[in-house]
Amino acid sequence: MAKNRNQQQPNQSAAGTNVQKVKQQNQAAQQGQQQFGQEFASETDPQEVKRRNQQSQQKKQQQNQQNQQNQ
Repeated sequence: MAKNRNQQQPNQSAAGTNVQKVKQQNQAAQQGQQQFGQEFASETDPQEVKRRNQQSQQKKQQQNQQNQQNQ
């Protein structure tokens, strides 16, 4: 007697994906992202970021003023 090919295995999705393996891969990826996030955060100086953002904003405002004067 032939098996029904559409019969879903307990650990597989309807598309045939191994659900347990996907969960493991997602967990491993999440742990890697957390490590990267901590590393990045420890190397970032928030005061420097704020200072550079402020400089960038001032530069944009100056350029906008010059563009308005040139029109």
